[in-house]
Amino acid sequence: MPHFPTDALIAGQWRRGAGAPFETVDPATGRVLATVHAVTADEVGEAAEAGARAAADPAWRDLLPHRRARLLYRIAELVEDAADELSAIQTADTGKTLGETRALALSAAGTFRYTGAALETAEETITPSRGEYVTMSVYEPIGVVGAINPWNSPIASDAQKIAPALAAGNAVLLKPALWTPLVSLALGHIVTRALDELALPTALLSVLPGSGRTVGDAVVRHPLVGRVGFTGGTATGRSLAAAAARKLIPASLELGGKSPTIVRADADVEQALAGVMFGIFSSSGQSCIAGSRLFVAREIYDDFTGELVERVRKLRVGPGTDPGTQVGPLVHHDHRDAVAAHVDLARSEGARVLCGGAVPDGEEYRAGAYYLPTVLDGLPNSARTCQEEIFGPVLAALPYDDEDDLVRRANGTVYGLACGIWTRDHRAAWRLARRIDAGTVWINTYKQFSASTPFSGRKDSGLGTEKGRDAIRAYQRQKSLYWGTSAAPLPWAN
Repeated sequence: MPHFPTDALIAGQWRRGAGAPFETVDPATGRVLATVHAVTADEVGEAAEAGARAAADPAWRDLLPHRRARLLYRIAELVEDAADELSAIQTADTGKTLGETRALALSAAGTFRYTGAALETAEETITPSRGEYVTMSVYEPIGVVGAINPWNSPIASDAQKIAPALAAGNAVLLKPALWTPLVSLALGHIVTRALDELALPTALLSVLPGSGRTVGDAVVRHPLVGRVGFTGGTATGRSLAAAAARKLIPASLELGGKSPTIVRADADVEQALAGVMFGIFSSSGQSCIAGSRLFVAREIYDDFTGELVERVRKLRVGPGTDPGTQVGPLVHHDHRDAVAAHVDLARSEGARVLCGGAVPDGEEYRAGAYYLPTVLDGLPNSARTCQEEIFGPVLAALPYDDEDDLVRRANGTVYGLACGIWTRDHRAAWRLARRIDAGTVWINTYKQFSASTPFSGRKDSGLGTEKGRDAIRAYQRQKSLYWGTSAAPLPWAN
């Protein structure tokens, strides 16, 4: 059994939050893992003020980029060393399989390492002169930034915000999700160890558990917080963006999705079947980029969906600690019930439940937050089930007749996060990829990620970009410098 950290990291100190206690529960068993005390709005303020002092400390402020990169490399090493422990904590807290949570821990390490390399090689610019002066563009830290993350992939999401924010020279206030704070707290221990080893201010990171309504709101509204990065639901993202707009500070928002997966008649069927299943049923469908709407060419629709359903029925549902598990429990019993309610809504809209659509039978599932992988069809794309994000193992299958019809319906939601295309025709793939209104398009693969490749959403799926070399610049302010080269006074003065 892993050790579950429960103290908050506030202003460089580990201590119990002064707010109300809340329990974090293993969704596979319903067993309480730990009791964590939320922080208060006053403690958020304390963390912000200490973060501002840490960001202004010459030991950090004047650190050259290649030396700041050493911190990121050290964090990466420590995360890799602790990957098994971090994986066990996250599986217990989220229900994900150990294979997936270990991959997420290693992904976090890779993000810190890549960001360190990007920092070492980042360049400022001497811009073309248009007069008797030399012009240059330089980048400076914002100071204190907020990072508010979801419960589905906490350690990877944490790294995607903490790494570029630290690389940019800031202090970070991290608010983990209420349901899954444990691995973020464990990551906080790793970051503070690295800061201590390099004699840097530990208040550069605070980890502040609690509800979004109290802690998240306090982070966004604090006057010292100059930028916010948020991953989560669209409704919360809108509220956060409004608060940021009132303060005139930048915000990046990675929000919901209802991503289409397209299977053309010329697709490699084996590849497409495996990819469609992985795209929606891995992580138990709890992924913003889950391929939750399946569009299949009508001439192969019946055969493809028939084979898909047979394979989905054979997926192994169980606890994340079982090496044979493919579909683990949902993160929380309340969330499981919400997913079940969506499927009941689909039935009321006229959907046919081709498989799943229920809690699995058996004593081993009774206490957990399990739901069977579900495939629906018979719905129009306009149905609520095809328009609203379910965030669970529920796939809606729809046939299509021609490309224009396909593109119209694939783009026919408020979301624009991701898309998958399965085809042997590279020209069709290129054409479709450019016509689909989404930030990421996968062709003959799905849910592959690279720290070096920017990630963003369109429409209600978000604002701004994460990952890539430019992620560091998003956590900085740009400043222009003009150096006069003429010895003569400015003519106007004469």
